[in-house]
Amino acid sequence: MKRVIALLAALAMILAACGGGGGSATTAAPDTTAGGPATTAGEDTTPATGAGDDEEAEAPSGDPIVIGSTLALTGPLAPTAAIHKVAGDLFVERLNASGGLLGRPVEWRVLDDESVADQAAALYERLITEDGVDLIMGPYGTGAIAAAIQVAERYGYVYPQHTGSLTYAFGYECHFPSWPTGRYPNITNPELVFDALESTGNPPETIAFVINQFPGSMFVAYGNPDTGDPNDAKGAKQIAEERGYEVVLDVQYPLDISDWGPIAAQVRDADPDFVYLGALGVDGPNLIAALDALNYQPAGMFMQWPAPGPVLGAGESAEGVLSVTAFESHPPFTDDPVYAEVADAFREAATEAGIPYPEMETQASASWAAWETLVQGVEGAGSLDHQEICDYLRNNPVKTIFGEYTYGTESNNYYGDLSYVKQVQDGDWWVVYPEEKAAPDRTIQYSPDN
Repeated sequence: MKRVIALLAALAMILAACGGGGGSATTAAPDTTAGGPATTAGEDTTPATGAGDDEEAEAPSGDPIVIGSTLALTGPLAPTAAIHKVAGDLFVERLNASGGLLGRPVEWRVLDDESVADQAAALYERLITEDGVDLIMGPYGTGAIAAAIQVAERYGYVYPQHTGSLTYAFGYECHFPSWPTGRYPNITNPELVFDALESTGNPPETIAFVINQFPGSMFVAYGNPDTGDPNDAKGAKQIAEERGYEVVLDVQYPLDISDWGPIAAQVRDADPDFVYLGALGVDGPNLIAALDALNYQPAGMFMQWPAPGPVLGAGESAEGVLSVTAFESHPPFTDDPVYAEVADAFREAATEAGIPYPEMETQASASWAAWETLVQGVEGAGSLDHQEICDYLRNNPVKTIFGEYTYGTESNNYYGDLSYVKQVQDGDWWVVYPEEKAAPDRTIQYSPDN
């Protein structure tokens, strides 16, 4: 679904601290009766023309369609959730500039779940039963997604979400994930990383596993044998051992960790060739800083789902760090002019919002794909009826920033793993593996002798 659309250049501030009752931030629908868009304090409404825009879309009219969601605007997940706030704001503003949804303006109502899963569930209950929102968008983070999906299922709401990695737990047939890891990230993600390392011809012999106790990180690292699906029963650690790597350290840490010194000391003492860090947010740069304080740097490190900007903020110590992604703002991902323009628009919006790394990467693109899914479901159904939207999405392909895919309930509506390996080189992130998705003139750099 490729529309010619206009962009409102500036976004509201996104990281205001909110109270325990769940503060809100709203991307307002345009005021079609007053001749211009509604404004909030400090918001610049000067329009900027999108690539290829040659005519104005007809303004949406009528009562707004309200889409409710939560995000971790505060708490330990806030640095990454901020990316999803910018992406969602940008998408909704462009949607309204291009005619809205079903011809009506769209309002995105966002509440702060404070990085607490139970809080997210309570707030979705409020959005549906008290606020009466028409549609919902899932929150950031596997824990919050797992909690809120129960609310969505109870009320029969279509539930698109962008970052749920606890893939075995999401069996609701009207749940539509855009997180690009496939149904078995516990197998496909580590195999991709180890394949990349082995493509150098000089892979590591010893590995340290340092894993955040966040549910999704634990699943990818260790699997979950309790699901009854044999493909869930192992994770990155078991796969490493099967490949002949020696695991010299296996340590877990809590989501709200504040002192990285003891873990850094364990890594130094184990002296691995490679560190597999089941990281979220700023875990990666925090561990790097603690290792720097010990005057120790491992030969290589992988970070599962870091906030990309703070990693680059670690400077020289972050050179060579690996992670996974499904979209980066460079060729071949920007060969499509539509998404090249989207990446430029996101960069502008994220820079204005103060995002440390304002590029369209895996978090932002997963958000974008979730919004694309929701919009195509509504427009395909021609209705706000949740069962009709659900039926349409289950029976028709969806075109997103990641490409076209079809949801299938046999895999909990997850499509195949679309991940690639990226690396910090020369102070920036570049896709380096596999070769056909690598940035021009970039290859993976690793040696256990570094």
